[in-house]
Amino acid sequence: MSTVMKRFLCILAAMATAVAALAQTPEEIVSRMDEAMSKFNANDGVSMAIDIKMPIIGTMSSKNWSRGGKSRMESEVGGVKAIVWDDGVTQWRYNGQKNEIEIENSKVKAKESSEPKGDIGLFDGICDGYDLTIEKETDKAWFIKCKKSKSNKDKDSPKKMSLVVAKADYFPISLSMSDSGVAFTMRDISFGVSEKDVTFNQADYPDATIIDKR
Repeated sequence: MSTVMKRFLCILAAMATAVAALAQTPEEIVSRMDEAMSKFNANDGVSMAIDIKMPIIGTMSSKNWSRGGKSRMESEVGGVKAIVWDDGVTQWRYNGQKNEIEIENSKVKAKESSEPKGDIGLFDGICDGYDLTIEKETDKAWFIKCKKSKSNKDKDSPKKMSLVVAKADYFPISLSMSDSGVAFTMRDISFGVSEKDVTFNQADYPDATIIDKR
């Protein structure tokens, strides 16, 4: 083997070693995701889209915002827009077809509305009790498969989940799971929500009929 070829192979070996050193395990990626999200709390707020796919019924999607114990959910079923605001005390429900707003006492439990991390806490330890593997990766994200560990005795835990984490900032892009024929996906996750995003303002619906059921 020529000296030039030996030198070339040594360079390739060094490059391979360097790449291997930079590679991260799925556990390390999830740990850095937890670290990135720990910088936020319920008062910063989070928004996400949620898709729920059920047999016969099909897929129902909603856009959700939460901040400091307040929330807003928008959905559209059969072409009818519905919006629900909730601040832990009062709930406002807008029906786009009837152009009505029903006001009721909140159905959110006091403990839930005062949860320190709000919906951000949904991702706390999300992969605890799961064996993690990287299914694939792109230049923008890791796709991590979470398979329920044999040691996980929680009957409510789904058998498997799929987590996508952004390479740019280690924030979650989506989390999907399924159980008993029902598939659940959280996607388009974004941190930082304004007070306006989660606060009902009657002035935005001047022509709506108000029905107060409190």
